[in-house]
Amino acid sequence: LQKSLNETFGADKYSEARKEVLTNMFSRPMQMALYFCTGVLEDEPLFRHYALNVPFYTHFTSPIRRYADIIVHRLLSASLGASSPIKMEKEAIQRQADHCNDRKMASKRVQELSADLFFAIFVRVR
Repeated sequence: LQKSLNETFGADKYSEARKEVLTNMFSRPMQMALYFCTGVLEDEPLFRHYALNVPFYTHFTSPIRRYADIIVHRLLSASLGASSPIKMEKEAIQRQADHCNDRKMASKRVQELSADLFFAIFVRVR
């Protein structure tokens, strides 16, 4: 997609802006990843990563970024025997995951609305 956009929009002064807007619009319909506690879900196909075609998948980044990543690091560390198990019931972990999902969706929505506002101002000025 990116290669196609690069070839289509050429090199005029607005090509980068057009490419950015369309890339954003193309990526919006993609399903957003959700945090969940595997201990409360019995449907293992939900654990799979469609694009990578793997049956079990977890994702995390540096634990300084998001609370969900801290939980994943702690759970992985405990499951590998490198630390003691965390003292949270699976239902409490799921509530934390739900809260993280809610905050992530709200943040995404604000980001989209901000981009829409900026684009509207851009169009009005031009």
